[in-house]
Parts: sequence; structure tokens; C-alpha cells
Amino acid sequence: MMMKYVYLKQHPQVFKKMTGLSVEEFDDLYEEVLPPFRQLEEERLDRPDRQRDFGGGRKASLGPRDQILMAVIWLRLYPTQDVLGYFFGVSQAVVSNYIAHTLPILEQAGRDTMRMPDPGRKRRPGLSELLEAMPGIMVVIDSFEQKVQRPPDKEEQKRYYSGKKKQHTLKSQVAVDEETGMIVDVSDSVPAPTADLKLLKQSGLLTRLPEGVGGMGDLAYTGIDALHPLSAAPRRKPRGKDRPPQDRLYNTAFSQRRIIVENTIGRMRRYQSITQADRHHRQLHTPRVVAIAGLVNRQFLHRFVH
Repeated sequence: MMMKYVYLKQHPQVFKKMTGLSVEEFDDLYEEVLPPFRQLEEERLDRPDRQRDFGGGRKASLGPRDQILMAVIWLRLYPTQDVLGYFFGVSQAVVSNYIAHTLPILEQAGRDTMRMPDPGRKRRPGLSELLEAMPGIMVVIDSFEQKVQRPPDKEEQKRYYSGKKKQHTLKSQVAVDEETGMIVDVSDSVPAPTADLKLLKQSGLLTRLPEGVGGMGDLAYTGIDALHPLSAAPRRKPRGKDRPPQDRLYNTAFSQRRIIVENTIGRMRRYQSITQADRHHRQLHTPRVVAIAGLVNRQFLHRFVH
């Protein structure tokens, strides 16, 4: 019972550690997702195959605010559902039902925070002259992996085995606004052996960029300029030759410009449900990542407004 909103809000520092959000940020999120939450609940209670009358049946153990709070804490700390149920005073089955109910709502709220950069925005001052050929407005692209349970099927094991991580993983692609660090796009989760450039093609991100906006990635995205004329990656070392000094300077400036995506992914990975080993057999991984992207974006938005 100690994790319910009415108690937890009295301890703002603990609240933020449990959710990643301030009490004010969570209240804003709650007001935003309450209408779709209620609509989904009405649809569930009034579905054609339901045997009970509308409003009949067992009443919810927790109200909407606590259900949403529970889901956010689950994303942030990734406790087992029976442990989470203990602190909210409900059973593991109830926790499972509540998370299944609220996660799609948080996923949609996350997508609603994603906006592509405005190509009419003025070019940022202070950009390196070495990168003058690149657009002033860019989205910065990178990916991360999460360890998953080893699939029982041998063919599935091969599909998900990451030679880089030496374990079975899922990969997610994230794109951020270079100026603000806000997340503008999240791909579907894919088996980790999928090359970053292939995942970029599959995601269709470059086709959705506004005119005048480019994309930039690390060396894993070599060849991105062939997919989009305003996009770029670092310069590779020529085979069998020394790297030209100018390329070193270029790559240093390039790295400084794209470090913001690493910082944003670092913020996302404070949410343990995409950092600890996945316990849910790779199910609903994309909704988790998107929901967390929305929570991180909300932190950015709160900072910009205040």
C-alpha cells in the first residue's frame, strides 16, 4: 500500500527515484492519459461478448491514477509483479492485468510526444566549419540492445544471438532532435544481429524526415548518404593507408555533434525494464521502449517550459 499515489507524492525525492518523473510531471501525464484510459475501460466493460451488464462485476482494486503509477514504476524499476503487487496491496494477477491495460496507453502517449525537427528553424550557431556541408538541422540516430531469455528453439537462438554482446538480445533504434535531445522516432524492436543500416531502412525513418532535415549516425551507418542525400556518417579509415589528419578532425567534430543521442539513450536506460535482462520472452518490447521514450521526452518538455 505504501506505493500508492496518495502516500508517495508526500515524498517528492522518492517519487522521482521510483518513476523518473517529478510529481508535477506525473500529474501532467495523468491528466493527458486519463481520457483514453477511461475510453478503453468503457470499451472493455461494454464489449459485445461480455456476459455481465455494463458496470457489473468486480470493482477495480486501484483507481486510474494508481494503475498508471504502477505501470510507470514497473517501467522504471522492473520489479517482479508479485513484489510490485505487495507494495500496492494487490495480487500478481491484478498487477499483470493493470500493466496490460495501461501499457498501450503509455505507448500512445509516448508517440504523441515525438515531433520531427522544424526545418524552418535557424541553424545552430557555433557548428564546426568542418561540418559545413551538413544541414544545420539533423536527427541523430543510434541503437541499443537488451539481453533477453535464450529462446528454446535452436533456430530462434541463432536469430537473437548478438556476436557483439555475446548473448541473446533485442535491438531498438532511437532518433533524437540534435538541438533538444528529444526523441523523435523509435523503431520496432528486432533481433540484435540485424545491422543498424538495415534496421534504419526497415524503420523508414529517412523517408519521414521533413525536407531540409538530415540524419547522422556512427560508423555502423556508413552508407547512409546513399539512402538520404542530407545524411552522413563518420569517415572510415582508408584500407591499407593511414587516416588523413583532416579525417581525424572531421570525425572528432562529428562525434561531438552526435553525442546527444548517447546521452538521451542513457536517460532511457535508467528505466530498468529495457536495461535488465528481459523476463517477458520478448513480448511487448516495442511498447515498453516507446512508453519510456515518452516519459523521457516529458522530462525534456518540463525542463523547456520551466
